Amino acid sequence: MPRFFCPQPLAIGQIVALPEAVAHHIQVLRLAQGGLITLFNGEGGEYTASLSEIARRSVTAEIKAHTPREIELPFAVTLAQALPEGSKMDWIIEKAIELGVSGFQPLAAQRCVVKLSAERAEKKLEHWRGIIVSASEQSGRNRLAQLTPPQDYKQWITQQDMHRRIILTPRAEQSLADWSRHHSPQAVTLVVGPEGGLSEQEEDLALRHGALPLAMGPRILRTETAALAAVSILSAAWGGI
Repeated sequence: MPRFFCPQPLAIGQIVALPEAVAHHIQVLRLAQGGLITLFNGEGGEYTASLSEIARRSVTAEIKAHTPREIELPFAVTLAQALPEGSKMDWIIEKAIELGVSGFQPLAAQRCVVKLSAERAEKKLEHWRGIIVSASEQSGRNRLAQLTPPQDYKQWITQQDMHRRIILTPRAEQSLADWSRHHSPQAVTLVVGPEGGLSEQEEDLALRHGALPLAMGPRILRTETAALAAVSILSAAWGGI
């Protein structure tokens, strides 16, 4: 059954006008009146709806049932990702959503090639929000991950965080896999550097502000691989798979 994000209040018996993008998608899929779709609004669970009217530029649907279905990880994971080159961030966000990441914090680190002006950053945020919605629709998640505006690494790392911050670095003496086996599930923020990694000064700054250094094993992973591998390791250890 096709799934769509519908950012508005939903209730059984309600007839809703679907967002323009959703209506267009339904028409592209050539769905017919009376066909069933799944809607979610990010507030929990999902709704079965029947297409009641399909016009040239609008579609309405009647909400038939609500299912309190959730497939979120049993622990919160925020990905603090230094901005990579090209379209790598798109791929990282898409796959991280599929793996259950609940928050994203883009970072401008010393070795980042990408530099975002305020205008470009706003456009990127809008683009990334679209990826989060699409990946959530595809993967069956009923809650949208939080996305915060890009920040300078040095400013962000000195701020307080309720979650334990884990900095992934080959300099660490303990691996993430070993650490997770000996600790109970908990909210964490994974800090991942750009191509070339975080500088030694940036890593030292993180450690001075309480970050936990952990390694990913004997092989050096690309920035677009490291975070996804880390989330998979935590899921395997803490029951998210």
